Amino acid sequence: MNKILLVTGASRGIGAATAILAAQRGYRVAVNYRENATAAKAVVEQIQQAGGQAFAVQADVSREGDVQRLFAHIDAEEGTLAALVNNVGTLETQMRVEDMTAERINRILTTNVTGTMLCTREAIKRMSTKHGGTGGAIVNVSSVAALTGSPGEYVDYAASKGAIDTFTLGVAREVATEGIRVNGVRPGFIYTDIHAQGGEPNRVDRVKVGVPMQRGGQPEEVANAILWLLSDEASYATATFIDVAGGR
Repeated sequence: MNKILLVTGASRGIGAATAILAAQRGYRVAVNYRENATAAKAVVEQIQQAGGQAFAVQADVSREGDVQRLFAHIDAEEGTLAALVNNVGTLETQMRVEDMTAERINRILTTNVTGTMLCTREAIKRMSTKHGGTGGAIVNVSSVAALTGSPGEYVDYAASKGAIDTFTLGVAREVATEGIRVNGVRPGFIYTDIHAQGGEPNRVDRVKVGVPMQRGGQPEEVANAILWLLSDEASYATATFIDVAGGR
């Protein structure tokens, strides 16, 4: 049976690294993207050239209709949804809380929190033994910012990731007897282009001195933790987190 893994926001960074590694581990990967079709196609081609299986699906996970269409597309593919990585995440320009608008806050919360919850909802409908499924695994990509609060930069982003942590605990315990494991990974300062969205592309190089290991992380290092949590090696792990943050 073809095991399908959906990775949201898989056209770049941690999502792309996870998709590529998952294909190497035998998953058929659904590479979700919102806008950058070229980047998503490049991830799919890299997987296929290495002998793996993948396909790209456009969807903005902050929109319920898009999420439903995304999962309908997966239903039509050969194979069964076995795993979900909720990787989509966004942030905006570094800013103090007193300068934030409701529009900015809601954009971040809708993508980071609502999107994760909607995708999890649809995955449960397909994986849960309660609904006739055969089980599965979900990994939510949070952030160490959920623990630090990211003052002076991204308090709204940090708050959204704190919500993801709470959601991970709740939903994991809700479906624990239905064959689904739900866990989280909290990356620290990782070299991805999300920092450019915040107005500081070289942020990791500036802040890495505060990391005990004195370096930033690579997307592949986070992907390794994600794939372990999806694997049978983590069969007794649910409602738990791995911090991939160099000791921070």
